[in-house]
Amino acid sequence: MNLHLLRLFVAVAEAGSFSRAAEKLHLSQPAVSKGLRELEHQLDLVLIERSSGATRGAGGARGLRLSEAGTALLAHARGIFALERAALDDVRARVGVQRGTLTVGASTTVASYWLPPYIAAFCQAYPAVLPRVMVGNTQWVCEQLLDCNVDLALVEGQVEDEQIEVSNWKSDPLAIVAAMDSALPRRSVSAAMLARQNWILREPGSGTRQATEALCAANGIDARPWMEMASNEAIARTVAAGVGISLLPRVVVADMLALGSLRELRLSGAALSRPLYRLGLKARPLVPAARKMVELLERKR
Repeated sequence: MNLHLLRLFVAVAEAGSFSRAAEKLHLSQPAVSKGLRELEHQLDLVLIERSSGATRGAGGARGLRLSEAGTALLAHARGIFALERAALDDVRARVGVQRGTLTVGASTTVASYWLPPYIAAFCQAYPAVLPRVMVGNTQWVCEQLLDCNVDLALVEGQVEDEQIEVSNWKSDPLAIVAAMDSALPRRSVSAAMLARQNWILREPGSGTRQATEALCAANGIDARPWMEMASNEAIARTVAAGVGISLLPRVVVADMLALGSLRELRLSGAALSRPLYRLGLKARPLVPAARKMVELLERKR
């Protein structure tokens, strides 16, 4: 397969139009169109379905969308070019001083509370490498990993994708919290009591939401989302104001518990902890900077 033609295809697919792809590649639009036709001829497949109708396709381009074969080829092509970048980074790293970038995808709790000391240690050890952290919920981080936009990922939610390699990283304690003046018992609460409360939950796709749903399922609690918020810190402050209860990472609420803004509800027999995960793509070797970060993550637990 001609990698130049494959690169043209990826540019068109990601840009959503031939004209924007041509501009990005500093080529003429006819040259890009000709290259795509040649690739389709070589593969004997239609990769991009062109239409003169009003339907908008990938990237919002009128009349352009990927065929089923094109969608499959795009996923493989991203992996191929990720391997190319990894090879170049590896060669450059062997020539001289480590340099370049490291992009880490991290879910919100990991990025806010667990990752900073590791980033600090990495910067001290490899000052010529520029780290970048992309933050979102677990589902979003996985999408970035699959699209090869991050070199490695750290998340709090469970991941089930055959393309992703999942490794346990560390344990993240959790706490059920309520406002200090809550009428719930001080010592321990029952599942039936919790089922009658207004629950404030993270959005679907969040690892904290997964943990809450798992806890409730294990204890027969019907915790329908009375309110959803996309921030653990916002939930903690809302609970402290007297609006409902929530299950949150202990690292998020530790200060508020110590200051008396929140109090912890103890559910007998409940395992209030979850694993944090390190993710990588099975088909993509780690770039040198990512390998060094993994060494730090495993050494400093």
